[in-house]
Amino acid sequence: MARICQITGKKSQVGGGYSNRTRATKFNPTGKRRRQVNLQKKTLFVPELGRKITVNVSAKGLKTMKKRGAYATLKAAGIVS
Repeated sequence: MARICQITGKKSQVGGGYSNRTRATKFNPTGKRRRQVNLQKKTLFVPELGRKITVNVSAKGLKTMKKRGAYATLKAAGIVS
């Protein structure tokens, strides 16, 4: 299963570790590494539906759900209808 947030759509990125000393000498021995999303598997009870829903959501997505409400956010993301 891909590591993608179901709310925000965030996914992993590839980036290089690049120190200031490396930048000064124009030599890149570090290579690239994959930076993963901070995903959490959460089970939420949605009172409007009367049931529990399990979602893979990033920490930013959790903040969004806390701000806008779980049902409204899940409906906007197309997880519930």
